[in-house]
Order: sequence, then C-alpha cells, then structure tokens
Amino acid sequence: MTPRDILLAVGVACVWGLNFVAAHWAVAEIPPLLVSGLRYIVALVPAIFFIKRPQIAVTYLIGYGLFVGVGQFGFLFSAIKLGMPAGLASLVVQVQAFFSIGLAVLFLGERPSRMALFGALVAFAGIGVIAIERLEGAVLVPLLMTLAAAASWGVANLITKKAGRIDMLGFVVWSSLVPPLPLFALSAIIDGPGAWASVLHLSWLAIGCLLFIGWAATVFGYGGWSVLLGRYPASTVAPFALLVPVMGLAASALLLSERVSGLEIAGCALVFVGLLLNVFGPRFAQRATR
Repeated sequence: MTPRDILLAVGVACVWGLNFVAAHWAVAEIPPLLVSGLRYIVALVPAIFFIKRPQIAVTYLIGYGLFVGVGQFGFLFSAIKLGMPAGLASLVVQVQAFFSIGLAVLFLGERPSRMALFGALVAFAGIGVIAIERLEGAVLVPLLMTLAAAASWGVANLITKKAGRIDMLGFVVWSSLVPPLPLFALSAIIDGPGAWASVLHLSWLAIGCLLFIGWAATVFGYGGWSVLLGRYPASTVAPFALLVPVMGLAASALLLSERVSGLEIAGCALVFVGLLLNVFGPRFAQRATR
C-alpha cells in the first residue's frame, strides 16, 4: 500500500473508533432509535444527489438497510444508551466477523479454516468472560444487545456477499433510504411521540455528533473503505479494522473517562486475540505448510 492509502486506512479506522464516543454523546440527548434514523438522514444529504444508484435488485438495498440501520445501529445505540461502555461496545461488536463466517457456512457453503474457527472460539470465550462481570440483568441486557448488533452486521455482510461486486459507497448511500422510517416508527412506539421534542433543544455537541456519525463515519468511512477494497485485496485492507476497537477503547478512556474491570480487560484481550487469529492466522498457517 502507498503511504497515502495507509493514511486513509488508518483515518477510516480512527473515525469508526471515535464513532462510538460520538454515539455516547448523541444518545445522552436524543433517544437512540431516533439517533439511528437521523444518522441516515444526514448521510443521505447531499450524497444521494451526487452518487449513482448501484445496478442491483432493490431487495438487496432493503435487506442491507434494515439489518445495518435498524438491526446493527438500532441495537448498538440502544445498548450504549442503556449503559454499555462505548469502548467495550467498539470491541464486542467486532465479533460480527465470526457471525459472518457462520452465516457464510450456512448459506453460501463456505468452509472456514481451522484457524478462523479457533479464533472464533477464543473470541467468544472472551465474550463469556465479559458476561461473567455482567450477570445481573441490568448490565447483561446491553451486552446481549451489542451481540445482537454484531449478528445483524453479520447478516448485512451476507447480503453484501450475495449482491456480488458492487460500488459499496453507492450501496451504502442508497440503502440509507430504508432505515429512517422503521426507526422513527419504532422510536414513536418505544419512546413516545414526545421523542422528537428532544431534537428541538439539541446542544452544539449533539448536532456535531450527528454530523460526525452521518458524514464522517458513514459517508467518509464506507467511501474510503470501498476505495481501499477496490485497490487492494481484502486480506491487505482487513487488518486495519483491528484499529477500530483500539481507537474506540482509547478514545472512550480519554474522552469519557471510561474504565473497565480487570475481568473485562481479560475478556477484551481474548476477543482481540481471536480477531487477530481470524485476520492473520490463515497467513501464518499457509507459511507453515510451505
């Protein structure tokens, strides 16, 4: 990779890591489902007027929009609102990689490597360790919701694979038409019609967070990532995603003064080792057999 593209990859990972802190601040003022819906309104304007619709079936756009927008971010932002630490969420949600592997086995007939399976076992052992710390219902629910967000992301990845080689930026922008209405409807049911009143009295911090989540994390993030995937093999680009939880944990500790217990640190370490095995394990295995 050129130095310029390395800088882009690191920039995207940093933006995605900071996205969890922005979400924490946003849901402090706005109900989480409403934040998720507004995120896509921000992402749509003005991008949809300049980016062409990808030539794929509408069902792919609808499916992806529902599972990413309503599923992934609906669960994730709600989990953060209910007390899931933003830094911990940035790591736990990365187990989407293993949900993606499992779904690809079930629906695409793919066969994961032994190293990928071992990485999954290690990562989910880490989730189990974190869950021990959160066995009480009040703190266990946000963890389970974060795992539901990861599973929804895994389904969205499956839909992307089924869609084939596509313009990912166009795919993300045009699928952003789908989530707002379901999210706004769910917010009205769960939070009540008064949820919109919070939008009328937003601080500049909340407005900045919405713009960051919509433009930086969504349009720039997915746009930059799709550019990199178009220039280099996925195996070259994917390792940079490991910087997301690193940045998320660091930013949450610095900006939100979040602290995790010793047991949670042990669980985080296991999850991160599992992710490392998933990303780098196949390469080491291939070299060992040469």
